[in-house]
Amino acid sequence: MKQLPACALAITLVALTGCTTAPPRDQNNLCNIYRQYPAWYKSSVAMESRWGTPPNVAMAIMKQESSFVADALPPRAYFLWIIPWGRVSPSYGYAQAQPPAWKDFEVAMGSSGSRDNFADAIMFIGWYTAGTQRQLGISKWDAYNQYLAYHEGRGGYSRNTYRAKPWLMQVANKVPASEHWRGFLVALGIRRGV
Repeated sequence: MKQLPACALAITLVALTGCTTAPPRDQNNLCNIYRQYPAWYKSSVAMESRWGTPPNVAMAIMKQESSFVADALPPRAYFLWIIPWGRVSPSYGYAQAQPPAWKDFEVAMGSSGSRDNFADAIMFIGWYTAGTQRQLGISKWDAYNQYLAYHEGRGGYSRNTYRAKPWLMQVANKVPASEHWRGFLVALGIRRGV
């Protein structure tokens, strides 16, 4: 009789796992991503309409942060290099948003959201990059510097903390490589953001 609850739990977990959207098959082609997930395209256009952040920049940040994995978590920290000891940060989801920033976003939106929901996560990135432009003057089209400010936080970016992290500047160099997505957006008639 005890096997029945364990079996029910296993079936429930398998069913819930199936509810998570798989990462896109071709992450280097925005056309193919939006063809595979048309709802992502609609959410990206809604984000641009609300915040003015170009979808190609927001999607490039998301790709770098989570590889489009809905429940992405940062790497584990280790005690004595072998014992798993929590995570290196509390970031989570598509946007790898930290809880305080996510809370600020929810307050700004006037509603709650989920970090593992694509529509909420892309809207968060748009909101964050719009705030970065407002506070730091970084163009929403400047994927490189927007990514650095996103990763380091606006305060860290202002203090140039990224300059002590050559690995991070190399990672940030990959983000503008997604600019080839821009041609797709222009072909679809998505307006240029500010």
